Amino acid sequence: MNDLKEQILILSSQSERSRLESFLKAQDLSLDKNLEYSFALTDEDRIVATGSFEGNILKCIAVDEEYKSLGLSAIVITHLVNELHRRGRTHLFIYTKPANKNIFSELGFYPVAEVDSKVILMENRRDGIQTYLSEITLESGTSVPSAAVIVNCNPFTLGHRYLIEYAASRCEKLHIFVVWEDKSSFPAEIRYRLVKEGVSHLSNVVVHKGKDYIISNATFPSYFLKEYDDLVEIQAKIDLTIFSEYIAQALKIEKRFVGEEPYCEVTSAYNQIMKEMLPPVGIGVEEVPRLSLDGIAISASRVRELIRNGDIPAVKDLVPETTYKFLLSSEAEPIIRNIQSSFKRH
Repeated sequence: MNDLKEQILILSSQSERSRLESFLKAQDLSLDKNLEYSFALTDEDRIVATGSFEGNILKCIAVDEEYKSLGLSAIVITHLVNELHRRGRTHLFIYTKPANKNIFSELGFYPVAEVDSKVILMENRRDGIQTYLSEITLESGTSVPSAAVIVNCNPFTLGHRYLIEYAASRCEKLHIFVVWEDKSSFPAEIRYRLVKEGVSHLSNVVVHKGKDYIISNATFPSYFLKEYDDLVEIQAKIDLTIFSEYIAQALKIEKRFVGEEPYCEVTSAYNQIMKEMLPPVGIGVEEVPRLSLDGIAISASRVRELIRNGDIPAVKDLVPETTYKFLLSSEAEPIIRNIQSSFKRH
C-alpha cells in the first residue's frame, strides 16, 4: 500500500488513454468517450485503481481484483470529490455496478435508479431527487391526470409548438420538461425562456427545468452523441426508470408525447425503448408525425443550418415570432457567431 503512487492521467496522451482503456477492459468496463479528468493509483507504473469524471458525474471507477481489500475505492472517490468541490461542483452522481452499491453507500452516495442488474446510478445527496420532485410539484399546482413532453429546443421551432399544442389538446394538464444540459448551441436558460414564451397561449401547460433528472448528463449522457453506441440502451433505461418511478408518479403523468425522429439515431433509439418500457407501467406513449414545410420536417437542426449559412430571414418560416424576435436581438449575437464557427448536432 505504501508503494502505491497517485497519478493524474493526461487523457490527451494516446499512450495514457490506451493504458487506461486496457485497465478498464480487464475489469469488464469500457472507457467513456467524454472523460474530463482521470485519476489513478499505480504500483510500479501499473494501474491498480482508477476513477474519472465528466461534469458532475463520476465514471469508470475500477480497482484491480488483487487490490480490492485495500480500500482503494475510498482513496479514488475522495480524490475525485475533492477535485470536483475545488471546481465548484457539489451535487455529484456516480455510475457503478450494483455489486458496488454498499461501497459507495459508505462513501456518502445514495441510490437513484438501477437497471437490469447491470448499472446503478447514485447521487451524493440523500434528498436530491425528492427536492427536485418538490420543486416541480410546487410549480404544477393542482394535481390532476397529466401528460408530458420532453424537449431540448435548440432553439424552439414551429415543430416544437405543433407537438406541444397537439399534446395539450389531448390532456387535462401538460408538463413540458426542458433538457437542462448546456451542451447545446442555445444555453439552457434561453431555451427554457423561449419555450415559456412560445407556449404562453396554452393555459394547461406547465414548463419545468429538467435539471439533473431528465435526459441529463447524469441520466443519459449518450443523448449528446451523434451516433448510437452500445451504452445508449442502458442509459435510456436509467433515464426512463427515473421518469416512471419518480417524476410520473409525483405529477400523475399517464402519457408521454414524442415527435418522430428522422434525423438522430440516438433519439430514435431512445423513443423505441420508451415505447417498450413505459406502457407496461401504465404510461402511454404517442409518437407524433413531424410538422413539415415544403415536404421537409421542421427541426431545430434545420434552423441552426440556416443560421450557420447566414440566412436568418429564411428562419422566420420555421420558428414562432418569439424565437425569431430573439434571433434578431443583440442577446442572440454571440450564439449566432458560435453556431457559424462550429458544428453541433444538438
